Amino acid sequence: MRDEQQFKQLMLQYEQLKNGSEDILHLIEEEDFDGAITMIKSRESVFLNCKCMRKYLELNPEQEKEANAILDEIRELESRNIKILTERMQSVKEELLKTQKSEKIQKAYGFDENQKGSIVNIQD
Repeated sequence: MRDEQQFKQLMLQYEQLKNGSEDILHLIEEEDFDGAITMIKSRESVFLNCKCMRKYLELNPEQEKEANAILDEIRELESRNIKILTERMQSVKEELLKTQKSEKIQKAYGFDENQKGSIVNIQD
């Protein structure tokens, strides 16, 4: 009976991790990286708790199969999140390099919007 309750608790935590992975994806898509990082850090203790529960809980073959299935889903979602974050980081890095090069050129050649000349009609 107690093992059954612990298994339900484990599955509930796995479900929370799965939902959290989906929430993190939405935060990444909305470019709320601070929120995503906060969620990722807060989930660390849940991952550790699940790992400990799984280690000491004796599961029957059916429970093992169910737990492995949801764990595979979580792994897939986390891999997708990592891939998207990596792509976004590369994109930001490229934009930053472009901006730095542009700024370097502007400083090197003394471009200043306030010092631009204007055309004056000297006949007047």
